[in-house]
Order: sequence, then C-alpha cells, then structure tokens
Amino acid sequence: MSYSLGFDWLWGGAGALAYGAGMTLFLIACTTVFGTLLSVFGAAARRGRFGWLRRAVGIYVEVIRNTPFLVQLFFIFFGLPSIGIHLNPVTAAILAMTLNMAAYTTEVVGAGLDAIPTGQSEAALALGLKPRHVFFKVVLPQALKVIFPALTSQIVIMMLESAVVSQISVRELAQEADLLQARTFRSFETYLVVTMIYLAMSASLRRLLIAGGRRFLGAGIS
Repeated sequence: MSYSLGFDWLWGGAGALAYGAGMTLFLIACTTVFGTLLSVFGAAARRGRFGWLRRAVGIYVEVIRNTPFLVQLFFIFFGLPSIGIHLNPVTAAILAMTLNMAAYTTEVVGAGLDAIPTGQSEAALALGLKPRHVFFKVVLPQALKVIFPALTSQIVIMMLESAVVSQISVRELAQEADLLQARTFRSFETYLVVTMIYLAMSASLRRLLIAGGRRFLGAGIS
C-alpha cells in the first residue's frame, strides 16, 4: 500500500501549531516558577522542627509520586467541582502540573540541601545571621547549584508531560495537533511535525535553563 506525503496543510495550520506551542511554553513557565518555589518550601519543611508539617509534606510527596498524573489532573478538573471548586482548564492544568512537579523536585532540592556541609550554617549563625538568612543566602544558593542539572531535566520532562492536559481541552500543542489532523486527515505528517516541534522546544528549553543557571548561579553548570 503506497502513501504520498503531503504538507500543503502546514501553511494553513502553522498558526494553530504556533499558538499551541506558545500555550505549552506558558504552562511550563508558570509551572517552573510555582513548582520550584513550592519544592523549596517542601524541602525546608521536611527538615524543619515541626513534626506535623514534616509528615504532611511527606504524605503529599508520596501521594503525588505514586499516582498517575492523568488521575491527578482529572481529580482537579472533574473532581473538585463536586465540592464547589470550579477551575477553568488552563488554571487546572497549571495547578496539576505544579503539584506534580513540586512533589518530585522536593526530593531533588532536599538532596541538594543535605549536600551542603552543616559547618557552613553553623559558621553563618555564629556570625550573627538569622536562620532564615542562613537558609536563603548561604545554603539554598549552593544547593540549587548542586541540583541544577536534575532540576533542569525535571522541568523538561514536565514540559513533555504537559501534552496530557489536552485531555481537559487545554489548547496546547498536542491538542492543536489533534484538532489539525482531524481536519486534514494527515495524521502521519501532523504528528511528525509536532514531534519535531517538541524536540526543538526541549533542546531550546534545556539550553536556556543552562544559560540561566550559569548567569545566576555561577560557573560549573552544564
């Protein structure tokens, strides 16, 4: 059976694919900011003095890491309205992605915190710095430098997993591709192009994060 490749549809579908790619980048930008902040809080809480908070964060991490992302997404978008909490698709997607990413990066950030010698904290405290200043100005910057490669990989993985949010009709790249192939009946060509777009976005995002790490965290980021 012969099959003739055809890309004439691409001229009319380029705008939709560009919109979808832009939405994917918007989702991962929000997720990166909120997820990283939440994971720093989670990692600090798991090493804090409040036992109830350590247990709560531990339960959250275990629940998220041991359940499918799709189930988490459906729970937020379809389940929460049952108790009166209604979220639009984009907000639900960002919330689900943030909670998922933070659960994984909490462990990553925690490993970075544990890698910093306690003597540095003790020395900073001896110099008169308050505990919160020691954490944010002495310990955390060094920890982020240690775990930056792993954090970068987690962000890229989360961007690729964002295709799942097409299941709640978020018009990101995978959703736009699905709508486009349904109109053109060119599934092979559509998903071939989308695969190349995802590949380019992943490589570009990784390079951008590495460049940002070198700029803000110093040399040694690769």
